[in-house]
Amino acid sequence: MDPLYPAKILDALRTVRYPGNGQNIVDLGMVEDDIRIDGRHVSFSLIFDRPTDPFIKSLVKSAEAAIHRDCGKDVEVTINVKSKQQLPPPPAKLLPGVKNIIGISSGKGGVGKSTVASNLAVALAREGYKVGLLDADIFGPSVPKMFGVEDETLYMHNVDGRDLIIPPERYGVKLLSIGFLVDKDKPVLWRGSMASTALKQLIGDVDWGNLDYFLIDMPPGTSDIHLTLVQTLGITGVIIVSTPQEVALADARKGIAMFLGDKVNVPILGLVENMAYFTPEKHPDERYYIFGREGAVKVAEELGVKLLAQIPIVGSICEHSDAGRPIATEDSITGHAFMHLAHEVIDAVDKRNASLPPTSPVAMQH
Repeated sequence: MDPLYPAKILDALRTVRYPGNGQNIVDLGMVEDDIRIDGRHVSFSLIFDRPTDPFIKSLVKSAEAAIHRDCGKDVEVTINVKSKQQLPPPPAKLLPGVKNIIGISSGKGGVGKSTVASNLAVALAREGYKVGLLDADIFGPSVPKMFGVEDETLYMHNVDGRDLIIPPERYGVKLLSIGFLVDKDKPVLWRGSMASTALKQLIGDVDWGNLDYFLIDMPPGTSDIHLTLVQTLGITGVIIVSTPQEVALADARKGIAMFLGDKVNVPILGLVENMAYFTPEKHPDERYYIFGREGAVKVAEELGVKLLAQIPIVGSICEHSDAGRPIATEDSITGHAFMHLAHEVIDAVDKRNASLPPTSPVAMQH
Protein backbone atom coordinates (compact mmCIF):
# COMPACT_ATOMS: atom_id res chain seq x y z
CA MET A 1 0.00 0.00 0.00
CA ASP A 2 1.69 3.20 -1.19
CA PRO A 3 1.88 6.04 1.35
CA LEU A 4 -0.11 9.21 0.71
CA TYR A 5 1.50 12.63 0.50
CA PRO A 6 0.30 16.03 -0.81
CA ALA A 7 2.30 15.94 -4.06
CA LYS A 8 0.68 12.64 -5.02
CA ILE A 9 -2.79 14.08 -4.36
CA LEU A 10 -1.97 17.13 -6.50
CA ASP A 11 -0.72 14.92 -9.35
CA ALA A 12 -4.05 13.08 -9.30
CA LEU A 13 -6.00 16.33 -9.28
CA ARG A 14 -4.01 17.67 -12.27
CA THR A 15 -5.89 15.13 -14.38
CA VAL A 16 -9.19 16.84 -13.56
CA ARG A 17 -10.09 19.60 -15.99
CA TYR A 18 -12.54 22.43 -15.55
CA PRO A 19 -15.24 22.05 -18.25
CA GLY A 20 -15.43 25.78 -18.86
CA ASN A 21 -11.90 26.15 -20.29
CA GLY A 22 -10.27 22.70 -20.32
CA GLN A 23 -7.44 23.61 -17.90
CA ASN A 24 -6.68 21.40 -14.92
CA ILE A 25 -7.99 22.49 -11.55
CA VAL A 26 -4.54 22.66 -9.88
CA ASP A 27 -3.03 25.08 -12.42
CA LEU A 28 -6.22 27.13 -12.22
CA GLY A 29 -5.62 27.58 -8.51
CA MET A 30 -8.87 25.86 -7.58
CA VAL A 31 -7.21 23.48 -5.08
CA GLU A 32 -6.61 25.33 -1.85
CA ASP A 33 -3.33 24.86 -0.02
CA ASP A 34 -4.98 22.98 2.84
CA ILE A 35 -4.48 19.30 1.96
CA ARG A 36 -4.65 17.18 5.09
CA ILE A 37 -3.68 13.50 5.24
CA ASP A 38 -4.54 11.26 8.16
CA GLY A 39 -3.65 7.67 7.38
CA ARG A 40 -5.84 6.77 4.40
CA HIS A 41 -8.08 9.82 4.79
CA VAL A 42 -7.56 12.90 2.60
CA SER A 43 -9.28 16.25 2.93
CA PHE A 44 -8.89 19.49 0.97
CA SER A 45 -10.89 22.39 -0.45
CA LEU A 46 -11.91 23.34 -3.97
CA ILE A 47 -12.37 27.05 -4.63
CA PHE A 48 -14.88 28.26 -7.24
CA ASP A 49 -15.34 31.80 -8.51
CA ARG A 50 -18.97 31.89 -7.48
CA PRO A 51 -21.25 29.72 -5.31
CA THR A 52 -23.62 29.12 -8.23
CA ASP A 53 -20.99 27.55 -10.53
CA PRO A 54 -22.86 24.87 -12.55
CA PHE A 55 -19.87 22.48 -12.47
CA ILE A 56 -19.44 22.22 -8.68
CA LYS A 57 -21.04 18.79 -8.28
CA SER A 58 -19.41 17.23 -11.34
CA LEU A 59 -15.93 18.52 -10.40
CA VAL A 60 -16.21 17.25 -6.84
CA LYS A 61 -17.09 13.78 -8.19
CA SER A 62 -14.28 13.92 -10.77
CA ALA A 63 -11.70 14.94 -8.13
CA GLU A 64 -12.76 12.11 -5.83
CA ALA A 65 -12.64 9.61 -8.71
CA ALA A 66 -9.13 10.80 -9.72
CA ILE A 67 -7.78 10.23 -6.20
CA HIS A 68 -9.34 6.77 -6.02
CA ARG A 69 -7.84 5.89 -9.42
CA ASP A 70 -4.30 7.11 -8.70
CA CYS A 71 -4.03 6.61 -4.93
CA GLY A 72 -6.31 3.66 -4.19
CA LYS A 73 -9.99 2.94 -3.89
CA ASP A 74 -9.65 2.56 -0.11
CA VAL A 75 -8.78 6.24 0.33
CA GLU A 76 -11.48 8.24 2.11
CA VAL A 77 -11.89 11.64 0.47
CA THR A 78 -13.48 14.75 1.99
CA ILE A 79 -13.80 17.76 -0.31
CA ASN A 80 -14.90 21.13 1.01
CA VAL A 81 -16.39 23.59 -1.47
CA LYS A 82 -15.62 27.28 -1.14
CA SER A 83 -16.27 30.30 -3.34
CA LYS A 84 -14.50 33.58 -3.87
CA GLN A 85 -17.86 35.29 -4.15
CA GLN A 86 -20.29 34.85 -1.27
CA LEU A 87 -24.01 34.41 -1.81
CA PRO A 88 -26.05 37.46 -0.74
CA PRO A 89 -27.81 37.00 2.57
CA PRO A 90 -31.39 35.81 2.22
CA PRO A 91 -33.95 38.65 2.28
CA ALA A 92 -35.57 39.35 5.61
CA LYS A 93 -38.90 37.62 6.02
CA LEU A 94 -41.59 40.12 5.08
CA LEU A 95 -43.98 39.14 7.87
CA PRO A 96 -41.70 37.66 10.54
CA GLY A 97 -44.38 37.52 13.23
CA VAL A 98 -47.09 35.83 11.13
CA LYS A 99 -47.67 32.08 11.45
CA ASN A 100 -50.29 31.42 8.74
CA ILE A 101 -51.12 33.44 5.62
CA ILE A 102 -54.44 32.62 3.99
CA GLY A 103 -55.73 34.03 0.71
CA ILE A 104 -59.48 34.46 0.20
CA SER A 105 -60.22 34.39 -3.52
CA SER A 106 -63.06 34.03 -6.01
CA GLY A 107 -63.27 33.39 -9.71
CA LYS A 108 -65.61 36.36 -10.21
CA GLY A 109 -66.96 39.36 -8.37
CA GLY A 110 -70.28 39.53 -6.59
CA VAL A 111 -70.09 36.22 -4.73
CA GLY A 112 -69.48 37.73 -1.29
CA LYS A 113 -65.74 37.12 -1.07
CA SER A 114 -65.06 40.17 1.08
CA THR A 115 -68.01 39.33 3.32
CA VAL A 116 -66.56 35.86 3.87
CA ALA A 117 -63.04 37.22 4.48
CA SER A 118 -64.25 39.82 6.98
CA ASN A 119 -66.49 37.48 8.94
CA LEU A 120 -63.92 34.67 8.94
CA ALA A 121 -61.39 37.11 10.41
CA VAL A 122 -63.84 38.10 13.17
CA ALA A 123 -64.76 34.47 13.86
CA LEU A 124 -61.09 33.51 14.24
CA ALA A 125 -60.55 36.47 16.59
CA ARG A 126 -63.57 35.35 18.64
CA GLU A 127 -61.82 32.00 19.07
CA GLY A 128 -58.91 33.79 20.71
CA TYR A 129 -56.48 33.96 17.81
CA LYS A 130 -54.45 37.02 16.79
CA VAL A 131 -55.75 37.97 13.34
CA GLY A 132 -54.88 40.46 10.62
CA LEU A 133 -56.89 41.24 7.47
CA LEU A 134 -55.45 42.89 4.37
CA ASP A 135 -57.90 44.19 1.80
CA ALA A 136 -55.91 43.50 -1.39
CA ASP A 137 -58.92 44.04 -3.65
CA ILE A 138 -57.26 47.11 -5.16
CA PHE A 139 -60.09 48.06 -7.50
CA GLY A 140 -63.00 47.47 -5.14
CA PRO A 141 -61.89 47.78 -1.51
CA SER A 142 -64.87 47.09 0.76
CA VAL A 143 -63.32 46.03 4.09
CA PRO A 144 -63.30 49.60 5.51
CA LYS A 145 -67.08 49.80 4.98
CA MET A 146 -67.68 46.37 6.50
CA PHE A 147 -65.77 47.28 9.65
CA GLY A 148 -67.04 50.85 9.90
CA VAL A 149 -63.60 52.43 9.53
CA GLU A 150 -63.99 54.28 6.23
CA ASP A 151 -62.92 57.60 7.74
CA GLU A 152 -60.11 56.13 9.83
CA THR A 153 -56.93 58.21 10.06
CA LEU A 154 -53.76 56.17 9.77
CA TYR A 155 -50.82 56.83 12.07
CA MET A 156 -47.23 55.67 12.00
CA HIS A 157 -44.64 54.87 14.63
CA ASN A 158 -40.99 53.94 14.60
CA VAL A 159 -40.04 50.28 14.95
CA ASP A 160 -36.31 49.42 14.94
CA GLY A 161 -35.50 52.52 12.90
CA ARG A 162 -38.38 52.12 10.42
CA ASP A 163 -41.55 54.19 10.26
CA LEU A 164 -44.42 51.70 10.02
CA ILE A 165 -48.18 52.15 9.66
CA ILE A 166 -50.23 51.19 12.71
CA PRO A 167 -53.16 49.12 11.40
CA PRO A 168 -56.55 50.03 12.91
CA GLU A 169 -58.12 47.27 15.00
CA ARG A 170 -61.82 46.35 15.19
CA TYR A 171 -63.46 43.30 16.76
CA GLY A 172 -60.01 41.91 17.54
CA VAL A 173 -58.85 42.13 13.91
CA LYS A 174 -55.98 44.31 12.66
CA LEU A 175 -57.07 45.88 9.36
CA LEU A 176 -55.52 47.58 6.40
CA SER A 177 -56.93 48.43 2.99
CA ILE A 178 -55.99 50.46 -0.04
CA GLY A 179 -59.36 52.07 0.65
CA PHE A 180 -57.70 54.03 3.48
CA LEU A 181 -55.33 55.65 1.01
CA VAL A 182 -57.59 56.63 -1.91
CA ASP A 183 -60.74 58.69 -2.40
CA LYS A 184 -63.60 56.29 -1.68
CA ASP A 185 -65.86 58.09 -4.19
CA LYS A 186 -63.45 57.79 -7.12
CA PRO A 187 -62.33 54.70 -9.04
CA VAL A 188 -58.75 53.47 -8.65
CA LEU A 189 -57.19 53.73 -12.11
CA TRP A 190 -53.90 51.91 -11.70
CA ARG A 191 -51.93 49.68 -13.98
CA GLY A 192 -51.02 46.22 -12.70
CA SER A 193 -47.45 47.19 -11.75
CA MET A 194 -48.67 50.17 -9.71
CA ALA A 195 -51.20 48.01 -7.89
CA SER A 196 -48.57 45.37 -7.15
CA THR A 197 -46.17 47.97 -5.76
CA ALA A 198 -48.89 49.45 -3.55
CA LEU A 199 -49.73 45.99 -2.21
CA LYS A 200 -46.11 45.26 -1.32
CA GLN A 201 -46.03 48.49 0.69
CA LEU A 202 -49.29 47.64 2.45
CA ILE A 203 -47.74 44.34 3.48
CA GLY A 204 -44.18 45.38 4.30
CA ASP A 205 -44.58 48.92 5.67
CA VAL A 206 -47.10 48.00 8.37
CA ASP A 207 -46.56 46.95 11.97
CA TRP A 208 -48.63 43.77 11.88
CA GLY A 209 -46.89 42.36 14.95
CA ASN A 210 -47.41 38.72 15.92
CA LEU A 211 -50.37 37.07 14.21
CA ASP A 212 -51.74 33.54 14.17
CA TYR A 213 -53.67 34.18 10.96
CA PHE A 214 -53.13 36.83 8.29
CA LEU A 215 -56.05 36.85 5.84
CA ILE A 216 -55.77 38.46 2.41
CA ASP A 217 -58.96 39.51 0.63
CA MET A 218 -57.71 39.05 -2.95
CA PRO A 219 -59.15 40.69 -6.06
CA PRO A 220 -61.69 38.57 -7.93
CA GLY A 221 -60.62 36.67 -11.03
CA THR A 222 -57.03 35.87 -12.02
CA SER A 223 -54.40 38.57 -12.46
CA ASP A 224 -50.78 39.56 -11.93
CA ILE A 225 -51.77 40.81 -8.48
CA HIS A 226 -52.34 37.20 -7.46
CA LEU A 227 -48.86 36.33 -8.75
CA THR A 228 -47.38 39.25 -6.80
CA LEU A 229 -48.97 38.07 -3.57
CA VAL A 230 -47.86 34.47 -4.10
CA GLN A 231 -44.30 35.47 -5.00
CA THR A 232 -44.03 37.99 -2.16
CA LEU A 233 -45.46 35.84 0.65
CA GLY A 234 -45.21 32.24 1.71
CA ILE A 235 -48.95 31.64 1.52
CA THR A 236 -50.17 28.71 3.62
CA GLY A 237 -53.20 28.12 1.43
CA VAL A 238 -56.16 29.66 -0.35
CA ILE A 239 -59.92 29.55 0.27
CA ILE A 240 -62.12 29.82 -2.82
CA VAL A 241 -65.53 31.49 -2.44
CA SER A 242 -68.40 30.78 -4.83
CA THR A 243 -72.17 30.81 -4.99
CA PRO A 244 -74.19 27.78 -6.15
CA GLN A 245 -74.79 29.32 -9.59
CA GLU A 246 -73.22 27.56 -12.57
CA VAL A 247 -71.66 30.78 -13.91
CA ALA A 248 -69.93 31.39 -10.56
CA LEU A 249 -68.84 27.76 -10.27
CA ALA A 250 -67.26 27.84 -13.74
CA ASP A 251 -65.12 30.78 -12.62
CA ALA A 252 -64.36 29.04 -9.32
CA ARG A 253 -62.94 26.12 -11.29
CA LYS A 254 -60.63 28.53 -13.15
CA GLY A 255 -59.51 30.06 -9.87
CA ILE A 256 -58.71 26.66 -8.40
CA ALA A 257 -56.82 25.69 -11.57
CA MET A 258 -54.77 28.91 -11.36
CA PHE A 259 -53.65 28.34 -7.77
CA LEU A 260 -52.80 24.68 -8.41
CA GLY A 261 -50.92 25.48 -11.64
CA ASP A 262 -47.13 25.40 -11.95
CA LYS A 263 -46.72 29.20 -11.93
CA VAL A 264 -48.57 29.67 -8.64
CA ASN A 265 -48.62 26.26 -6.93
CA VAL A 266 -50.49 27.20 -3.75
CA PRO A 267 -52.62 24.58 -1.98
CA ILE A 268 -56.40 24.99 -1.81
CA LEU A 269 -57.58 24.77 1.80
CA GLY A 270 -61.17 24.43 0.67
CA LEU A 271 -64.25 25.88 -0.97
CA VAL A 272 -66.92 28.04 0.66
CA GLU A 273 -70.42 28.08 -0.81
CA ASN A 274 -71.77 31.53 -0.03
CA MET A 275 -75.47 32.40 -0.46
CA ALA A 276 -76.08 28.66 -0.29
CA TYR A 277 -79.75 29.16 0.53
CA PHE A 278 -82.11 31.77 1.94
CA THR A 279 -83.41 31.31 5.47
CA PRO A 280 -85.99 33.66 7.00
CA GLU A 281 -84.66 34.72 10.39
CA LYS A 282 -87.99 34.01 12.05
CA HIS A 283 -88.20 30.57 10.44
CA PRO A 284 -84.65 29.14 10.69
CA ASP A 285 -85.74 25.65 9.63
CA GLU A 286 -86.92 26.85 6.22
CA ARG A 287 -84.51 26.87 3.31
CA TYR A 288 -85.04 28.35 -0.16
CA TYR A 289 -82.38 27.57 -2.77
CA ILE A 290 -82.76 30.71 -4.84
CA PHE A 291 -79.34 30.49 -6.59
CA GLY A 292 -79.32 26.75 -7.20
CA ARG A 293 -78.81 23.86 -4.85
CA GLU A 294 -75.43 22.60 -3.62
CA GLY A 295 -73.53 23.50 -6.77
CA ALA A 296 -70.31 24.10 -4.80
CA VAL A 297 -70.80 20.76 -3.04
CA LYS A 298 -70.68 19.00 -6.41
CA VAL A 299 -67.65 21.01 -7.58
CA ALA A 300 -65.78 20.22 -4.36
CA GLU A 301 -66.43 16.50 -4.89
CA GLU A 302 -65.50 16.74 -8.57
CA LEU A 303 -62.15 18.48 -7.94
CA GLY A 304 -61.26 16.70 -4.71
CA VAL A 305 -61.40 19.93 -2.71
CA LYS A 306 -62.83 20.14 0.80
CA LEU A 307 -66.12 21.99 1.21
CA LEU A 308 -65.44 24.14 4.27
CA ALA A 309 -68.89 25.65 4.82
CA GLN A 310 -72.23 26.64 3.32
CA ILE A 311 -73.14 30.18 4.33
CA PRO A 312 -76.87 31.01 4.20
CA ILE A 313 -78.44 34.32 3.22
CA VAL A 314 -80.38 36.21 5.85
CA GLY A 315 -81.64 39.76 5.55
CA SER A 316 -79.47 41.06 8.38
CA ILE A 317 -76.15 40.11 6.79
CA CYS A 318 -76.32 43.14 4.46
CA GLU A 319 -77.52 45.40 7.23
CA HIS A 320 -74.60 44.37 9.42
CA SER A 321 -72.06 44.88 6.62
CA ASP A 322 -73.45 48.32 5.75
CA ALA A 323 -73.42 49.27 9.43
CA GLY A 324 -69.80 48.22 9.82
CA ARG A 325 -70.56 45.33 12.16
CA PRO A 326 -69.74 41.88 10.67
CA ILE A 327 -72.47 39.37 11.39
CA ALA A 328 -69.91 36.96 12.86
CA THR A 329 -70.06 39.16 15.96
CA GLU A 330 -73.68 38.07 16.48
CA ASP A 331 -75.24 34.92 17.89
CA SER A 332 -77.31 34.14 14.80
CA ILE A 333 -77.76 31.52 12.07
CA THR A 334 -75.17 33.14 9.82
CA GLY A 335 -72.92 33.98 12.76
CA HIS A 336 -72.87 30.30 13.69
CA ALA A 337 -72.09 29.40 10.05
CA PHE A 338 -69.01 31.63 10.11
CA MET A 339 -67.88 30.18 13.46
CA HIS A 340 -68.18 26.74 11.87
CA LEU A 341 -66.12 27.99 8.92
CA ALA A 342 -63.43 29.26 11.31
CA HIS A 343 -63.17 25.82 12.95
CA GLU A 344 -62.90 24.12 9.55
CA VAL A 345 -60.17 26.55 8.44
CA ILE A 346 -58.19 25.96 11.64
CA ASP A 347 -58.34 22.20 11.02
CA ALA A 348 -57.39 22.59 7.35
CA VAL A 349 -54.40 24.78 8.21
CA ASP A 350 -53.23 22.38 10.93
CA LYS A 351 -53.40 19.45 8.50
CA ARG A 352 -51.58 21.46 5.85
CA ASN A 353 -48.77 22.41 8.24
CA ALA A 354 -48.46 18.86 9.59
CA SER A 355 -47.90 17.56 6.06
CA LEU A 356 -45.01 19.93 5.30
CA PRO A 357 -41.36 18.86 5.52
CA PRO A 358 -39.65 20.68 8.43
CA THR A 359 -37.29 22.59 6.10
CA SER A 360 -39.99 24.09 3.88
CA PRO A 361 -40.39 27.92 4.06
CA VAL A 362 -43.98 27.69 5.27
CA ALA A 363 -43.18 25.08 7.93
CA MET A 364 -40.29 27.21 9.21
CA GLN A 365 -42.78 30.00 10.01
CA HIS A 366 -44.11 27.90 12.90
